[in-house]
Amino acid sequence: MRGTPKTISLPRRLIVDLMHASMGVPFVSLSRSLDVGPLLAARAGAIAPAGWAAMFVKAFALVARDEPVLRTVYAKWPWPSLYELPKSVASVAIARVEGGEECVIPQRIVAPEAMTLAAVDAEIRRAKTAPIDEIPMFRKIMRVTRLPLPLRRLSWAIGLKFGRQRGNWFGSFAVSSVAAYGGGELHPITPGPFIVSYGVVGPDQTIHVVIRWDHRVTDAAPIARVLTQLEQVLNTEIAAELRAAGSKPIRAVGT
Repeated sequence: MRGTPKTISLPRRLIVDLMHASMGVPFVSLSRSLDVGPLLAARAGAIAPAGWAAMFVKAFALVARDEPVLRTVYAKWPWPSLYELPKSVASVAIARVEGGEECVIPQRIVAPEAMTLAAVDAEIRRAKTAPIDEIPMFRKIMRVTRLPLPLRRLSWAIGLKFGRQRGNWFGSFAVSSVAAYGGGELHPITPGPFIVSYGVVGPDQTIHVVIRWDHRVTDAAPIARVLTQLEQVLNTEIAAELRAAGSKPIRAVGT
């Protein structure tokens, strides 16, 4: 059957490299529906509510502030070891359209636990709309993706296998979701060590959350505890920040 050969675009080449780097990670996953009623109430009253991605990024980073295992990566070089990063670094999957092609590029956000929720949200929104050349992380990624295959593999190996480089390239956790396009349970993969995915809010005010993690770093019991803490942080600290940012004006009803 005669087909049409197509050149692999740079964004698609990035995903090819990402999947190659993820193949050797022994991922396991845990999912749970979180009750986010208080968060929904706070978000409904906010003048300019943050997006769900921003809320999950900051909430997970706040939990990781007190749970060092969530800032720990598996490093292979110079010998196999666990390496604890001093702060969280998020890698957020950003859906864009480049050259008429839908693609996903990761945006790096350093220490989101120390940023305002509005600042985290602004970083994510800018990454969705600004030209690639104006986003430092995107420029860095595309420079590497343009390299010949042997040099790309070497660059990825350095970024992945040295613990101190993981924060510079891949971060301590990732957030990815297709909730904006409807329901569905996403189980994405990355080079690790943690990736969070969330669905749409249900009529019972719950949201389904999946955490996948590198089993070399930790086990299921700590992750089950993390999901409980994540629910608590969303409903307390994140909800409080939404309320503090300002509420929608209440309109008087004429009689």
